[in-house]
Amino acid sequence: MADLVYHTSGESHGPGLIAMVQGLPAGVRVDMELINGEMRRRQGGYGRGGRQKIETDVVEIMSGVRGGETIGSPVSLFVKNKDSRLDDAERTPAVHRPRPGHADLAGSVKWLTTDCRATLERASARETATRVAAGALAKCFLREVGIEVFGFVRAVHAATTDIEVTGGNWQEMMRARDASDVYCPDESASEGMRAAIRRAKEEKDTVGGVCEAHVFGCPMGLGSSVDWRTKLDTRLAAAVVGIQAFKGVEIGLGFGCASRMGSEVHDPIRYDASQKETRGLGFTRDTNNAGGLEGGMTNGMPVVVRGVMKPISTILKGLPSVDLNTKEAEQSQYERSDVCAVSAASVVMEHVIAFEIARAVREKFGGDSMVEVRANLRAYLEMARSLPLDPAGG
Repeated sequence: MADLVYHTSGESHGPGLIAMVQGLPAGVRVDMELINGEMRRRQGGYGRGGRQKIETDVVEIMSGVRGGETIGSPVSLFVKNKDSRLDDAERTPAVHRPRPGHADLAGSVKWLTTDCRATLERASARETATRVAAGALAKCFLREVGIEVFGFVRAVHAATTDIEVTGGNWQEMMRARDASDVYCPDESASEGMRAAIRRAKEEKDTVGGVCEAHVFGCPMGLGSSVDWRTKLDTRLAAAVVGIQAFKGVEIGLGFGCASRMGSEVHDPIRYDASQKETRGLGFTRDTNNAGGLEGGMTNGMPVVVRGVMKPISTILKGLPSVDLNTKEAEQSQYERSDVCAVSAASVVMEHVIAFEIARAVREKFGGDSMVEVRANLRAYLEMARSLPLDPAGG
């Protein structure tokens, strides 16, 4: 079984950030324009802070690629930090007043120190630059097998959009998203989102929101039902909640299932012979409340995931806290931050989902090269279209 994994390292104000991606087959065409374009998107968005004016995130590939294609060995991705001052005690001082909602207090106790600096440097969302880099590399692989991932902002605070994304309109939606400074394809909703962010800034506060991602082109059968750890929805949910400041995730109709009857939730199965050659193998659904996943496996419909990002913990006006050295009541310490980073978070979520989908594809179709991967995918789809198979002939 091909195992696609990645690891990240680096601190917010260290020399740089590193992602090590292992398990890609040889022959993946690495689109640096795509990768660095996604890195720029992560840095953008209305409500971002001063750090984004300092950094210009560009990925440098240190290993695993030759002539613009992967060679089967681990791919190392490096993102340099311009604001590198981790060992400068004056510019990066100790933090003794933890911020409610951040990793500060729990991390300080965990590592038995009253200085939150070491914890917050790694817990910082700056680390997500490497996850976008790894996810963008995974997107290069997914495009080789006809799978696309599209993410956007569904809501900021109380401002939300009810747009419906489909396999027929997602590219149009992507263009509209890219024209919006809050990464929402709906301009009327975008204005409400900007207003919420402006209001939070005036009040020295922060706001969160909802991000959404759709995956198109997945063949049926990615993931597994034989073990809870191999279920694709398990892995997608973990990847999303693992993003800094994310507190909830739902797939398809999600929490909306609780208030409906079963007959209103489950997606009727039909068969259309004219669609036999598609990735859905001719099976169609009236709805997609399951979000493209049943029993931990893709079912041929688009995969739909939403994640909730809480308001950022670093609030300019501060919140009640204590000094860890004196235990006296104090306001929480301020670290340079954003008013709202939901736009950037939607990019991160899109890319961690892309990576998990790529992992599932690697597990299902194996192969040391893209030639093998594509051949295995074609053979699988052909057998699936030929069901029931001849017991004697395979």
